[in-house]
Amino acid sequence: MEPTVHIVDDDPALRRALTRLCRAAGLTAVEHSDANGLAEKTLIRPPSCILLDVRLADQNGLVVQEALRDAGSSVPIIFLTGYGTIPMTVRAMRGGAIEFLTKPVEESLLLDAINRAIKADTEALDIERARHDLAARRESLTDREHDVMACVIGGLMNKQIAGELGISEITAKVHKRHVMEKMGARSLPDLVRMAEQLGISARRRR
Repeated sequence: MEPTVHIVDDDPALRRALTRLCRAAGLTAVEHSDANGLAEKTLIRPPSCILLDVRLADQNGLVVQEALRDAGSSVPIIFLTGYGTIPMTVRAMRGGAIEFLTKPVEESLLLDAINRAIKADTEALDIERARHDLAARRESLTDREHDVMACVIGGLMNKQIAGELGISEITAKVHKRHVMEKMGARSLPDLVRMAEQLGISARRRR
């Protein structure tokens, strides 16, 4: 999916100008006259960012920023304002904004901010997808394979795993192979790193 810029401004002429700028830079641009429904549009999405006017007709951009975060949106925000103050800027940046720019803004500065926001969001989405994928792999394990994994990351050998769990050594070896295959682990250190990310505690020999 193409990177998307959500342009939220109540000035139609400015929205159109920003849309043309984004599209000329190879970005998908979506215009919004207000922030209503923006959260829903940005929860499941391609790498994105939001160009948000601080002073919308019936909304405060800083309040919109807080509402988006409360709704679970993690899309980076770039603020645009015709009149900004230091407290405004501080509040926006503390809320996680990428940039706080004053209108009229230089195209190069705006595009630079957009590119930084898209890059940051791409990296965040990659991390989130990897986390979900790892959790899904863990869910594919049977209860016995969970037990075996805990023993493996605890440094137990096949014979020790068999004794710990009351199974045969051959069965322990088969379960261990299944764990490595299902988790996509190429080595024991690789499996240990995955377990750390998932918060799985090692089971050591008693």
